[in-house]
Amino acid sequence: MKKYSFLLFVSLFIFASCGEYQKLLKSNDPELKYTKAVEYFDKGDFMRASTLFDEISTYYKGTERSETILNYIARSYMGQKDYFSASEYYKTYIKTYPKGTYITEAKFMIGYCYYLDSPDARLDQTATFKAITALQEFIDVFPESERVAEAIKLLDEMTNKLAYKEYLNSKLYFNLGNYLGNNYESAVITAQNALKKYPSTKYREEFALIILESKYQQAVQSIDEKKIDRYRNTIDEYYNYINEFPEGKMRKQADKIFNESKKIVKD
Repeated sequence: MKKYSFLLFVSLFIFASCGEYQKLLKSNDPELKYTKAVEYFDKGDFMRASTLFDEISTYYKGTERSETILNYIARSYMGQKDYFSASEYYKTYIKTYPKGTYITEAKFMIGYCYYLDSPDARLDQTATFKAITALQEFIDVFPESERVAEAIKLLDEMTNKLAYKEYLNSKLYFNLGNYLGNNYESAVITAQNALKKYPSTKYREEFALIILESKYQQAVQSIDEKKIDRYRNTIDEYYNYINEFPEGKMRKQADKIFNESKKIVKD
């Protein structure tokens, strides 16, 4: 009985709440709508808040409150996890109020929205590139902001994601082997280009090893005339690896390649 009473109470509360909201939508009192929109926002009801703020934004256009409302709308969409809409409103804010109260926040949040929309490394990385551009612009424009450290951290994460995508590409070439061509060479080129493009990536050792493994497989599967030279090239690559990663987590695998290559060259 208590359970049913509680459910009835909740249902009545929701019904009353919806009724109040519907009355607000029909109201011609912008001040009341603004007050209630702020209340909804503070309670975390971002959908109702954004709807009300959007309705009164035209009424307050050109007033001091207009800037605050635009910021509220952007933040409300952030609360709904609609990062595309949020970024568009932050862009509108920057165009409308280039020296506004919330300009620093707006600049940062555009990059942050793209960051939150950045997908898995296996997917298209357009949002990631946009995040990097926007966050770097934020750092350049507001170097003294307290959010610069956070922006740098996000930039590092996005850069590593792009590097990881290149690693997946090089690994794909490696796994294809000699299917329809020398994919080992493509793996080497992809990995080397990634290291040039992202020299500080945390995947440096992974790239170094896939270069070594690819050169080794080229030697193993090579014609006799090129075999010795390719094994020597593999040995040179091994020394590049251990010079940079003497205590590397994949050292055992590299040592095995080296020992096999050295044995062939000696023979």
